[in-house]
Amino acid sequence: MFCSAWRRLHQARAEVPSSQPEFTLPAVTIGLLIGCLLCFTNLYFGLQTGWISIFSQLPCLLNSFVGILPALGLLEEAKDGSPPIRLSWISAVGWSCSVAFFGVFLSPPLRKQVIIEEDLAFPSGTATAQLISVLYQQPPPIPSLRRRAGYRALDTEDPLGSTSDQGLEFNQDTQEITTEIDTRDEREVIQQEGWLDLAYSFLASGVMTLAAYFFPVVFAVPLFGKYLAREWLWSFTPSLSYVGQGIIMGFPTTLSMNLGMLVGWGLLSPLSKWAAWAPGPVGDMAIGARGWILWVSLAIMCADSLISLLPVCQSYIVKLLSSYRALKHSDDPAQVAGSEDETPDRLVPGSWVVRGLVMSILLGTLLVWLMFGEEGIKTWATLVGFVLGGLLSILGVRALGETDLNPVSGLGKISQLFFAWIQPGNVVANIIAGGVAEAGAQQAGDLMQDLKTGHLLHASPRAQFYSQLIGSFLSIIVSATAFNLYQRAYTIPGPSFPAPTAYVWLSLARLLRNGQLPDKTGLFMLVFAMLFGVTAGVKVIAIRRRHPYAKWIPSGVAFAIGFLNTPSFSIARLIGGLVEYWYHQRKGTTGGGDVRLIVIASGFVLGEGVVSIVTLILRTLGIGVISCWGCSGGICPGCPA
Repeated sequence: MFCSAWRRLHQARAEVPSSQPEFTLPAVTIGLLIGCLLCFTNLYFGLQTGWISIFSQLPCLLNSFVGILPALGLLEEAKDGSPPIRLSWISAVGWSCSVAFFGVFLSPPLRKQVIIEEDLAFPSGTATAQLISVLYQQPPPIPSLRRRAGYRALDTEDPLGSTSDQGLEFNQDTQEITTEIDTRDEREVIQQEGWLDLAYSFLASGVMTLAAYFFPVVFAVPLFGKYLAREWLWSFTPSLSYVGQGIIMGFPTTLSMNLGMLVGWGLLSPLSKWAAWAPGPVGDMAIGARGWILWVSLAIMCADSLISLLPVCQSYIVKLLSSYRALKHSDDPAQVAGSEDETPDRLVPGSWVVRGLVMSILLGTLLVWLMFGEEGIKTWATLVGFVLGGLLSILGVRALGETDLNPVSGLGKISQLFFAWIQPGNVVANIIAGGVAEAGAQQAGDLMQDLKTGHLLHASPRAQFYSQLIGSFLSIIVSATAFNLYQRAYTIPGPSFPAPTAYVWLSLARLLRNGQLPDKTGLFMLVFAMLFGVTAGVKVIAIRRRHPYAKWIPSGVAFAIGFLNTPSFSIARLIGGLVEYWYHQRKGTTGGGDVRLIVIASGFVLGEGVVSIVTLILRTLGIGVISCWGCSGGICPGCPA
């Protein structure tokens, strides 16, 4: 099927050889190889902490594999009315097929609206275009980028007050020369030292990961004493990959995460244990403190996401009304036709979009019915899930374009609340339909970053569309295979891979079914929801007014993730955030230094991710720990003591 699809796409390209010059076999092959590698890497980190990096085709599928499918495996007949559902490899492939293509066909019309008509920023996509322009010796893709950090502009103020054309021309020429010098410096740094930095950071992280596999205490250092590590889960994981993630996230985000860690694990966890609200072992998700604080984090995420979405909804409604008025009062259709600068042979035809959306919805509905049956979820509910995913994707795309954050956690909770209303009492349907809706919103949003990059660099949207389809085909097989391998080698959820996102999905579905909360959680959920609802509102206003302190207002989602993850992961990320903050304060962002820091951080992340494939193979072959020296029993994940 893949080969025939490739031949058809190649034949289509041969008919118009000059319209899709970017769509080449080497480009697609390299992209697929990198995508396969990142799939394993992201699944590894997602099952550990619930955090997945954005890589277009992968997140919508991997979010299912780190959240939806593990949640179905946690079902209990007594609590949920359904036994655990564990999908085989072929069923996992079927699930991937059901959600892999809807967002791809939804992206072309969304591109026209948010990239062409509204020209939203999409900061990550713009930054990618900027980096590519540096590597390929091109000027910044849009004029506004000439004043970004790293492209200094000379002070053009004339001390004599002259405004002559000659003075202005001189200043513009000088600014262009300075820009070219800075661009050249940055490019030289990347080309001369970037690969070496990437190799060294990759090697260091990989060696450390392999050492931690054979000697588990390497990633479970009892920094605060063995008692706190064993009884209260306060240990330290000196993982370079999580340090790298902290560098990429930035200091404000990691600070919010660690504030959440202090409140959740330093205050609420002991309180719930000592007050006998959570009498079980601290790490127990059912009767322990970790499961108790999960509910508070859920309230924080819902409040933060919903409040953050309100201005996006308001902005979208205003845009719709203004567009309608402009269309109604304009006699010249060209005035409201937009500013599309691509020729029709480089765009995705509307007929392809319509047929693709219909086919992807019908295929997805059929596959979900074959896997789960009418008892699992009604066919009409799956169809509603796709429709809801399309509506939520509009909100997600706008939020992503304006803030660089796709609020999928909040969108997922909205979908669960909706399906609790239209199909009440069915936990399986709640999780599945919510996953379908979230997947479409996630994928369409993330693909906009790619399309923004392509738009700035004048790449063919149709060539990108071809590549996205091919990537979707491959990601179906790779994602299902990777999850199946991890499931065979490890218990998921389990000590090594707790899959915290799965508990978030299941806990909300159970709450909506039974209406029962653990002892005293309701009060704390209400208090923290109100607190972070107000905080989110203040943050939104500060961002819109461009106040410099806006980034220091705590992020509710990051704060809640500090509850979900054990302290070991959050502390490592804080170290990365501190490195990022110190580097920018001391070194600045000029001369390629900013890019170099990101390259090193990427090497840290990729090193552990790639070596995790090696450790997965070793685990499958039965090659395990060499020594538990220094563990003292119960400190390391999966410790049999």
